[in-house]
Amino acid sequence: MHLENYLDFHAEDVIRLKGHRIGLEHIVERYHEGYSPEQMALEYPGVSLEQIYGVLAYYLHHQAQVDAYIVRIDAAAEARYQEWAATMPALSQRIRALITQRQQERAAP
Repeated sequence: MHLENYLDFHAEDVIRLKGHRIGLEHIVERYHEGYSPEQMALEYPGVSLEQIYGVLAYYLHHQAQVDAYIVRIDAAAEARYQEWAATMPALSQRIRALITQRQQERAAP
């Protein structure tokens, strides 16, 4: 068995479950949250239990590299969000400010 048979490695630093749009990071995140493989299979009905076990085995065998990968993609996602937030239209900025204001008003005693 080759653990890589359960994953697709894309050139743009993306690792997905083979045949799915689900990222390796999603399975690892659920694993860290305490989900069992059976619970993950219920959450992702198109993914076989065998594939989930294979992905977890890959993670446990390559834990340092996968953890570094997750840090990289999280940082890239945060950078994209910050870029989007900096160029957000004025109307969206006003709506977000109103939402924040109302949340603060509700939280105040």
